Amino acid sequence: MHVTGCEVFLVALPSRREHTWASKMETPIGHHAIVRLDTDEGLSGWGESPAIATWGGAHGRFYGETPETVKHMVEAYLVPAIRGVDPAEIAIVHARMDKVVKGNPYAKAAVDIACYDIAGKAQGVPVSTLLGGRLRDGIEVAHSLGIMEIDRCIAEAEQAIAEGARTIKCKTGLDPERDVELVRRLRETAGDAVRIRVDGNEGYRTVAEAVETTKRQEEYGIFLCEQPLAGVEALARVAERIDVPVMADESAWTAHDILELHELGAAECFSCYVTKPGGLHRARQQAEFAAVLGMYHDIGGSIEMGIGNAANLHLGAAMPLAILPSVCPVTKPAGAPGPEIAGVYYLDDVVAAPFRFEDGKVMVPDGPGLGVEVDVEKLARYAV
Repeated sequence: MHVTGCEVFLVALPSRREHTWASKMETPIGHHAIVRLDTDEGLSGWGESPAIATWGGAHGRFYGETPETVKHMVEAYLVPAIRGVDPAEIAIVHARMDKVVKGNPYAKAAVDIACYDIAGKAQGVPVSTLLGGRLRDGIEVAHSLGIMEIDRCIAEAEQAIAEGARTIKCKTGLDPERDVELVRRLRETAGDAVRIRVDGNEGYRTVAEAVETTKRQEEYGIFLCEQPLAGVEALARVAERIDVPVMADESAWTAHDILELHELGAAECFSCYVTKPGGLHRARQQAEFAAVLGMYHDIGGSIEMGIGNAANLHLGAAMPLAILPSVCPVTKPAGAPGPEIAGVYYLDDVVAAPFRFEDGKVMVPDGPGLGVEVDVEKLARYAV
């Protein structure tokens, strides 16, 4: 079987509400690139890239992509480089892509996911099997509260908890007083049974501000402080002075970043994406290398649609130290059963069937490949 070509779709899903964070206050979520990769045997696979122009690493180390740049890179460089390659030979796929394009991990991730989808379909096994085997059937959902006024955050958290969410993730980083008050109010409302994590998305201005804010939040029982400010050295200085673990996100794109974080003592854990390293192949390498160093992780992302979310879940199912509650959406097409708030960020999706949500977890899709059926009519309906 050989890759013969592709088609790239630019789509924008309607969101349930605005979802913002400290480094992304204006760009809407849900404007993604969807890739269909085709083969000479008539088998096709699907990939997704939730590229965001404002999403990157500290100090220009990694920089933003957009759905439009993904489309260009996939069509003009990546697929021509792998035409004729067996999509199951994923290391060769990556070697070919890396030879023609530096960086651009979100574009490469979309192709990588589609290759895994094809390989799984061809072999009649789920992607999690190709990644080493399924260690868990679902990922605990961390329901993410974007930066909103506190009363709105509390009301949404109450609804999400009532629907089964057991972890709430608070987006923070712009206003320390608001961030402390939000955690206080949330703990007061939710009680001790709900876990709370905070994510500054590099928003705090100084180490002192990040440390003081986090210490005040610790009084109300947070269990994780994610990327409070930019830079590995700054993270290390925060980690020395707070009690809860620091999680790296914007500072953890590659396996090389994991080594740097470990050597500087900057983070106990990290947010493992399919997309930041450039696909499932690289994400598995990053997670397994981190495990050797004793670093555990969640499964991070950029509020993917059903295709990308399925890839996230297969990765999370197969990685031994993917043990943290994660912002993996509860994918749900319009009119489908399931929660209305908990893990739900869009009013519709491009996949035909909803993902199961049980006991606070979103379950890994069954079936070969990614285990999803793409609704091509939705690709046309939401075309950009």
